[in-house]
Amino acid sequence: MTKLTTHLKLAQPESFEAALAELECIVVEMETGQMPLEASLSAHKRGTELLQYCQSKLQDAQQQVRLLESGTLKNFSPTSTDDR
Repeated sequence: MTKLTTHLKLAQPESFEAALAELECIVVEMETGQMPLEASLSAHKRGTELLQYCQSKLQDAQQQVRLLESGTLKNFSPTSTDDR
């Protein structure tokens, strides 16, 4: 990552998908083992921030699904007759 890229990416992600894509890029860069120590520490910090953001968005989505499904989930029981 260049200093400009690092500086721009410190902002809040636009979306869950953008955060996940940035996190994946950080992981790929770190896995090469070619990053200097300071860059690795900065990348780790940013990765942690992105991970927390993604986890928060997933928890929000799970809560919304729970609210939508509350009271609407019923046990499935197949009918004994064929209605065709």
